[in-house]
Amino acid sequence: MENFTFVNTTRIIFGKGTEAEVGREVAQYSRRILLHYGKNNIRKSGLYDRICKSLAQSGIELVELGGVAPNPRLSLVREGIRLCREKKADFILAVGGGSVIDSAKAIAAGVPYNGDVWDFYLRKAAVAGALPIGVVLTIPAAGSESSFGSVITNEEGSFKRDALSEHMRPKFAILNPELTFSLPPYQTACGAADIMSHVLERYFTNARAVDFTDQLCEVTLKTIINHVPRVLKEPANYDSRAEIMWAGTVAHNDLLSTGRIGDWGSHMIEHELSAIYDVAHGAGLAVVFPAWMKRVYTHNVARFAQFATRVWNVDYCFEDPARTALEGIRRLERFFTEIGLPITLKELGVKDDRMQEMAVKCTERGPVGNFLKLGRQEVMDIYRLAL
Repeated sequence: MENFTFVNTTRIIFGKGTEAEVGREVAQYSRRILLHYGKNNIRKSGLYDRICKSLAQSGIELVELGGVAPNPRLSLVREGIRLCREKKADFILAVGGGSVIDSAKAIAAGVPYNGDVWDFYLRKAAVAGALPIGVVLTIPAAGSESSFGSVITNEEGSFKRDALSEHMRPKFAILNPELTFSLPPYQTACGAADIMSHVLERYFTNARAVDFTDQLCEVTLKTIINHVPRVLKEPANYDSRAEIMWAGTVAHNDLLSTGRIGDWGSHMIEHELSAIYDVAHGAGLAVVFPAWMKRVYTHNVARFAQFATRVWNVDYCFEDPARTALEGIRRLERFFTEIGLPITLKELGVKDDRMQEMAVKCTERGPVGNFLKLGRQEVMDIYRLAL
C-alpha cells in the first residue's frame, strides 16, 4: 500500500427534498452568487423555481448563466468569469451534472486569476485560489460534486483537458435521488459507465497489498451492475436511484484511491474522442475502456482475473488464467450493451480518419497511464481495437 493523505471537505446533504436547504447552505458563504446550469431541464422539472425560492428566502441575489453543454466549453467559462467580475458575484452554485459542475469550477478558478483560465488546463499555471462553489446534483455520473478536478473543452483546436486543485472542491453538494427520476435511459446508462470507469481507473493499479480498497472498488462496481438495470425498468425506484447516486460520489471522492496509484489512461484517450466528436463522455468510456483492457491485460493477468471472478462471478480457470481475464472483459462489454451503450467506435459514428490526430494529441505531454505507460503507438492500438 502506498503512502497517502486523505482529505475531502465537501459537505454532503443527501436525501428527499434536500434542495430546499440550498439557501441556508449558500448563505454561509455569500449574498450574491452566480447560478450556473445547463439548458431548460431544470426549468421544466420545477427545480429552478424551488432553488430560486430557497435562495430568495435566505436573501441571496442571483446572477444567472445557463446554457452549459455536455463536454463544457471554454467560451462559456470565460463568459462566466466576466459576469462574476462585472456583477461582483463571489460564490457559484452549480445546478446540474458533471458538465455544469466542471464549468462552475473553471469559472471559480478563473475569477481571481489575472491570466487566461485555460492556463490551468495547459499546466502553465496552478490554481492558487477560487471562489467557493456549491452543487445541487441532478445527474449521478462524473463525481465532480465532491472531487477537486475539472475538465473543459476548448473549441479552438478541439482540445479537452483537465485541471486539478483542492481550491476547486465544492463546499457542499446536495444529492436528492428524486431529481434523477426523469433522466432519459441513455443518460442514466452513460452515467453508469462514467461511474464504473472512475472505479476501474483506480482498481487497475500496480500497488500491492490493497485488498481493502480492492473490495471497496468491487462492491461499488457491483452496486452499479445491480441497480442500473432496475432503474431502467423502474425510473422512479428511489432506493436504487439512491444507491447509484451515492456510489457515483464515492467512486470519485478519492476514498477509493487511498493507498493506490490509479491509471487514468482510458480517460485521457476518451477525452480526445469527445473533444473532436462531441460524444457523451460515458458512452465514449464504454467504448474505450474494454479496448484498453484488451490491450493491457497481459501486464497483470492476475488482477484482471480477480476482476472477473470477484465482480462478474466468472469461474476461475486454473489452467489458463488469461481465459478468466478475457471473460471478465467480455462481461463488461455485455453489460454495457444490455443497458443500451455502444462498445465500438463505429456505433458512435466515429471513423478512422482522425485516429492519428487523437493519438498525437493524447500523448503530446508524454505517455499516458500508470498501470502500463502508453505511447502514441499503444494509444493507436487501443483506438483500432475500439473501432
